[in-house]
Amino acid sequence: MTTETGQGLFRVGVTRDFLQPDGTLGFGDIGLAMLDQAPGVEWEFLAERSTELRPEQVAGFDALAVLGSRISGETLSGAERLAVIARFGVGYDSVDVAACTERGVLLTITPDGTRRPMATVNLTFLLALSHRLLEQDRVARAGDWSRKLEVMGTGLVGKTLGVVGFGNIAREFFTLAKPLGMRHVTSDPYGDPALAVALDVELIGLEELLRRSDFVVVSCALTPETHHLLNEERLTLLKPTAYLISTARGPIIDQAALTTALRERRIAGAGLDVYEQEPPDPDDPLLKLDNVIVTPHALCWTDEWAMLTGRSAIGSILEVAAGRVPEHVVNREAITSDMVQTKLRRYRERSVESASAEAAKR
Repeated sequence: MTTETGQGLFRVGVTRDFLQPDGTLGFGDIGLAMLDQAPGVEWEFLAERSTELRPEQVAGFDALAVLGSRISGETLSGAERLAVIARFGVGYDSVDVAACTERGVLLTITPDGTRRPMATVNLTFLLALSHRLLEQDRVARAGDWSRKLEVMGTGLVGKTLGVVGFGNIAREFFTLAKPLGMRHVTSDPYGDPALAVALDVELIGLEELLRRSDFVVVSCALTPETHHLLNEERLTLLKPTAYLISTARGPIIDQAALTTALRERRIAGAGLDVYEQEPPDPDDPLLKLDNVIVTPHALCWTDEWAMLTGRSAIGSILEVAAGRVPEHVVNREAITSDMVQTKLRRYRERSVESASAEAAKR
């Protein structure tokens, strides 16, 4: 961590949820060394771990590297210096995008770092559910091998895999799943038909996908349009033998309706990494069911994910520090605003001065 201080430095704040309770970094290599090596840049972890960042926590920073903390309009009040928020991941429902745009703050995400790890998460759930892995585990631990036939799995060849959403992660997942011999269908009103043809994926309506699919994977962004997209009515369209996998955002599914469908065995099972409320209440009836696999919105957290995502997020911060527009900006309409352009121009000038100072030391 850079210890030099000064008003002329580009200051980066890193949210404290990257740290374990004992203060050690929980993810391994997330690219922080890139900040150490950048001239004219200093960084530090925020002093407190907060569900929603407060104005006083972000004041005085040019950039924020954010894992799970919420960024509201109130967070940004008075953050005149802030120029970029780099989210580790592809979801940004935890950030008030309109407030960022209004205050001249670029919001970046990390699709390059998340694409393969999240596709692998979907594949993990697909294989675990089709082989009834947790049920097999319970039978083996109980020593009751006479029950093996009761937990026989489902073969995948010829089955239909339906993915709600046809973005980067969905396309990567279809590529990973191709050797399994399944039929591939997707539903996305903004999906590219040419890409679907290229990947041998059938682009169909949502209701048809739910009726036809043996495995349904939710892989779309949470927006007002997709909130409770899979409601009680649509969940009734699923086959009683179907499995539902959700790794995008919890509120895309009506969780109460899903719990009822699982409890009444109207679908075979589910794999969930996300929930309407996070963390869910420990007494949530969903957590008591034996036909659902649950993970704490962290199944893609691997050393690979940390490295790829971290380098992407930190790379975006360093692009802004150099006065350049990073690649994966969510609120692209903010790029041309006077506030953003003024900040970038100041950083370009500072970057040139820092480079000159470094050269003079050699």
